[in-house]
Amino acid sequence: MNNIKNRLMIAGVALLTLGGATSCNDWLKEESPASTKLPDYFTTGETCVQVINGCYQPLEYEYNSTYFSEFFIGDVVSDDALKGGQNIKDMGVVYDMENFKTTASNTLLLDYYRAKYLGIIRCNLALQEIPKYEVDETLSQSRKDCLLGEAHFLRGLYYFQLVKVFGGVPIVDFIVDSSDKWQQPRATAEAVYAKIIEDFKIAEELLWEKAAYDDEDLGRATKGAAQGMLCKAYLYNHDYENAYIWGKKFVDDQYKSGKYQLQGDYASNFTLAGENGQESVFEVQYTAEPTSDYGQGFGFTRGTFQAILTRPRAASWGANSGWGFDHPTNNLYAEYEAGDARRDLTIGQVDESDLVNVEVTYLGSPYFNLKTSMSEGFTFPALDHATRGPLNYKLMRASDVLLLYAEAALESGKDINGAKWALEEVRSRARSISEGGALPTFPNYRNYTDNVESLRDAIRHERRVELAMEGHRWFDLVRWGIAYDVMDRDNGSYGKNESEEARAEMAAFIKGKHELFPIPAEELSLNPMEQNPGY
Repeated sequence: MNNIKNRLMIAGVALLTLGGATSCNDWLKEESPASTKLPDYFTTGETCVQVINGCYQPLEYEYNSTYFSEFFIGDVVSDDALKGGQNIKDMGVVYDMENFKTTASNTLLLDYYRAKYLGIIRCNLALQEIPKYEVDETLSQSRKDCLLGEAHFLRGLYYFQLVKVFGGVPIVDFIVDSSDKWQQPRATAEAVYAKIIEDFKIAEELLWEKAAYDDEDLGRATKGAAQGMLCKAYLYNHDYENAYIWGKKFVDDQYKSGKYQLQGDYASNFTLAGENGQESVFEVQYTAEPTSDYGQGFGFTRGTFQAILTRPRAASWGANSGWGFDHPTNNLYAEYEAGDARRDLTIGQVDESDLVNVEVTYLGSPYFNLKTSMSEGFTFPALDHATRGPLNYKLMRASDVLLLYAEAALESGKDINGAKWALEEVRSRARSISEGGALPTFPNYRNYTDNVESLRDAIRHERRVELAMEGHRWFDLVRWGIAYDVMDRDNGSYGKNESEEARAEMAAFIKGKHELFPIPAEELSLNPMEQNPGY
């Protein structure tokens, strides 16, 4: 595991060199003596591996002109979390996003957008050059195919991250090696989803099963990860029938065969010891290493900022305290059923003596995100440096795929019993860790009645509490078409009941606008295209 984390550092400089070597215009006649041509670089199978390592690297990026971890969108914009920080002005770009005041000059969105395209560019290079490499003793055909599968998977993932935030974006599946290829038209969201699904399908055919990787390569994309992402992509595109097909394939091929299982200890999913475990379908790899990222832009550390960003500003924690972002809401806290142990494994509370400190309580929320704070048995080890948290980001767990499958089985009308089975599978684990088995079995909770509407509510509830503070909630609200119904300050089930301090900061939610964020203004100036409605 540490090997792949460290090897992700190798390809960055090489890829930047290659990028320079392929961007010459006609007017530049003399080649630099230090330039590397592509045929000169792809000389061994290990080179192909390094280039794929470089394709993973932008997934780690969280800092450039500001911090842009995905939880700032998935958690904070939703009803699961408030921005937090020292005060409402701390990271004003996130304050704007959580309160529906975002403009196209938002620097978090600009950095997020560019990081994803950096990943896409690297995948395009790999997909252009690796097929040309002849199989030899340094690269078997099976390994070559798998590397191409990883590139397709990652390109699909980067586009999936983009389309969820911005809607349609330009589709670039080639190397931009001249100025006349720079400006590309904005594709529709439907076209982007078609590209995502195409990439994930190719990846599913080429990728290895998780068990085929050596331990040092755990964390790479797998066949199971591609199946899970296909279920998710189809579901986001409201193609429930195909989402059901791929969700069932994951359940039958991966879950019921034991290739992926729910961890008996829920909390272990969010510890260093639990990384890349049996529940992990795909996670972003981080490691502690000696390079600081401050003032240096993209990609200068392989550590994560998430621990320092989300630990509370608690005086009693001393050097182990953090910056206090991503405060779970009182609304999320109340969503858990009585006795559900997941609540206290997800939402942390500081000592009562710390609550007098205005930096701990933010707009009425005294909580912090326990899942990203690097807890070890409810103790919090000091970080080597603020930029060097080694805890991986859990992008997809088996419980996520089970609940996606349950939703697809229900909404497609294909398998109501399968939906109930998957839902109870997730609740069964939660019940096993709850004191005295306090959590009731699936049909006996939250006023459930045996009909489609009630089952839908049950699945949505379970997604919220099972995956809370993992960056999913906002995107779920949008794809379900209920973001306004939940978030609007005057009419939303959450917005109208938030603390008065928080409501005072909110703007009205505008349907047809706020479900997406604006294409960054700097990108529009470089590549003129239509802006999202209302911005």
